[in-house]
Amino acid sequence: VQLVESGGGLVQPGGSLRLSCAASGFTFSAYAMNWYRQALGKERELVAGINSAGTNTHYSDSVKGRFTISRDNAKNTLFLQMNSLKPEDTAVYYCKQGGRPGYWGQGTQVTVSS
Repeated sequence: VQLVESGGGLVQPGGSLRLSCAASGFTFSAYAMNWYRQALGKERELVAGINSAGTNTHYSDSVKGRFTISRDNAKNTLFLQMNSLKPEDTAVYYCKQGGRPGYWGQGTQVTVSS
């Protein structure tokens, strides 16, 4: 099983980034998927989740209205569109398989700074 995140980087406040998570080694379309993030010195937190079909999503209050989670089951890929980024969005972002066994990706760094 592999979950490989990409798309992170340095962006100015108010900017946008699109994260991707390429999945392999399991039936991607059968699992809900989630994005988490962990800022330096803080606990890892759930940012957004999506069901297996891509028809139901949920977000943390801190990103609601700014971030959009989506998936392409034909390409085994999970996405996180991040708009109106703030310095407090700076963190390592991880994708995670929903349910069990709940595999994690290695993370991608997002830094929001002027």
